Amino acid sequence: MKKALSLILAIAMVMALLVGCGSTPAAPAAPAEPAAPAVDLAILYEQDNSMINTYSLLAVNPEAPFVDADNKSVEGVAINTVGAAALINWLLSEETKALAGNFGFEDYGEYLFYVLEDGASSVAEIPAATEETKLIRLSTTTSVNDSGLLGYLLPIFEDTYGYEVDVYSAGTGKSIANAKMGNADLIFVHSKSQETDFIDAGFAALLDGQESERMSFLYNFYVLCGPSADPANVAECASVKDAFAAIAEGEFTFVSRGDASGTHTKEISLWPENLGITTESDSVANYTKWYNYSNAGMGICLTMAEELGGYILSDKATYLTFRANGGIMG
Repeated sequence: MKKALSLILAIAMVMALLVGCGSTPAAPAAPAEPAAPAVDLAILYEQDNSMINTYSLLAVNPEAPFVDADNKSVEGVAINTVGAAALINWLLSEETKALAGNFGFEDYGEYLFYVLEDGASSVAEIPAATEETKLIRLSTTTSVNDSGLLGYLLPIFEDTYGYEVDVYSAGTGKSIANAKMGNADLIFVHSKSQETDFIDAGFAALLDGQESERMSFLYNFYVLCGPSADPANVAECASVKDAFAAIAEGEFTFVSRGDASGTHTKEISLWPENLGITTESDSVANYTKWYNYSNAGMGICLTMAEELGGYILSDKATYLTFRANGGIMG
């Protein structure tokens, strides 16, 4: 009997060993995904009253004096006035403004855009798209595109009303020029002086229920960004103009949009007047040692500033998106 029990125990031990050897080993833990590249570029100066950045909508006048790139008259331009009005009135509705005002907060812990308390608004009924009005051409600044705002809002509008919005995204100057050639039904930009010129030249239409062709409804702030070490000590300056003067005096690397965008227009207004910096590239010919005239969009310029360890003026929304994406702009 004892021999039988010993045999049974021996067999059980062998079986246990065989089962243990044949079992599938635990899979090694999956390697953690590499962290997004750290961004050294930091906001060093913001919330100055001279750095408010206002965004406006303007409908294109179908009777405008359209011109081509050579400033020659263009005939037979067709403007989708119904579609433009539908998109503008939707963007100016209280529901959409609330969406825009809250956009990005959950992801970034900061508001990317704010709703103007006394800005334009609309309660107009939005018509559904027809075959004739379905395609809407929107010419806009890079900041509302690169920040992701349009990518968030437009699908809601399209799915609800059946429109398709074709977005042309560039600096405000180029976006306005695109509309002047008859290639846009509305513009969404942020440079008051250029918008006023657009209106005065007869390119904007006054929509029913609105007090002005220029319908401002959102704002945020421009921010002066630079390397975290801040060699020009701009964070200690009393004003943003003092900060720009410190950058120029020390000839610290600066990346400019250089594209006549709203951001570029704001930037040149902040340099000391005696430097003579304008939107023209010739105006910075003596400053090429430190001033980089890029003629590029905001995302590209932020990447340049990060790589060069330079300073840059940016809209806050695009900078926060840039930082959150680890310095990678899609």
